[in-house]
Amino acid sequence: MAHIYQKAASAVLILGAIASAARVVVNWDVGYVQVDRDGHSPRRAVGVNGALPIPPVIATKGDTLVINVHNSLDVTTSIHAHGIFQNGTNYMDGPAMATQCGIPPGHNFTYEYEADHAGTFWLHGHDHHQNSDGLRTPLVVRERMDPYHYEAEYVLSLEDWYQFEFATRLKNSLDPTQVFPPPPNYPYALFNGYPTAPKFQFKPGKTYRFRILNMSTTEWFQFNLPGHQMRVIEADGEYSQPSAVDGLDMGPGQRYSVLVTAHPTDSHNYYYNTTLYAIFDPNLEGRNPRYYQGYIEYREGAPIMPTTEPANFKWVNDVELCSLDGNPPLPVD
Repeated sequence: MAHIYQKAASAVLILGAIASAARVVVNWDVGYVQVDRDGHSPRRAVGVNGALPIPPVIATKGDTLVINVHNSLDVTTSIHAHGIFQNGTNYMDGPAMATQCGIPPGHNFTYEYEADHAGTFWLHGHDHHQNSDGLRTPLVVRERMDPYHYEAEYVLSLEDWYQFEFATRLKNSLDPTQVFPPPPNYPYALFNGYPTAPKFQFKPGKTYRFRILNMSTTEWFQFNLPGHQMRVIEADGEYSQPSAVDGLDMGPGQRYSVLVTAHPTDSHNYYYNTTLYAIFDPNLEGRNPRYYQGYIEYREGAPIMPTTEPANFKWVNDVELCSLDGNPPLPVD
């Protein structure tokens, strides 16, 4: 009879999961907005519902994600969920002229698919390079029972922001009357859509999960928390066994989750560092790379703890990461 009880219990678990799944519905009117996101270059951009940045989309594994898109642009558009496998729903994947035609101006399209994979992803335009002009935001799919314990979670999206629209930069690059290659166009960094790195609150002894996304068009980002050790637990939507590192070096589209345990006392506050850089552009002081500092606050008014870089500073290395279950993501023949 034991097998009967096991089957019954499994049925209850399955029914419970179905009952708890939700429909996460967002309504996006994609259109032009006038912004000065970096404090240096007012210009036209592509936003949602008349604004930038676009709010993150949060779901739980097993939920159905519904994105109702209306195109208020004067060109076609489409939305791609970067990192979602879309097994069986590739027609919802979003790359224009690859898995769908672009949504025509003035028309609507609804993306609907199951968030069947937990992790850190992002939604972005996949037509006319609209992601470069602002059409991008984090997509977080949480586990119903997370394999790691932490008290709080922070999402940090990193973007490159250029002075001119992508169409203008492309036109200049292709214009035979202009110098080629064109002069470097150095972007600024945005943090969760803003030019200033945010402040993160820490409480002594607590463990925090940071979901860090490089949503840039072309630039790389480096990130580190001096005085703290990061433990990588997720890379590009795949859970990994914990890997201790001092810093993250992230190409466009890469995402990591790290756990950081706060110090046992609130005697000091700390800085964290972010670097925006591109190896294909000439180094130019103050422009490539660009350096930014944010603030880890344990206690308001506490002094900043002086820190030095470890002698054997360790950057994350994807090749060294091991999946949480120890198995390859795809079967081995």
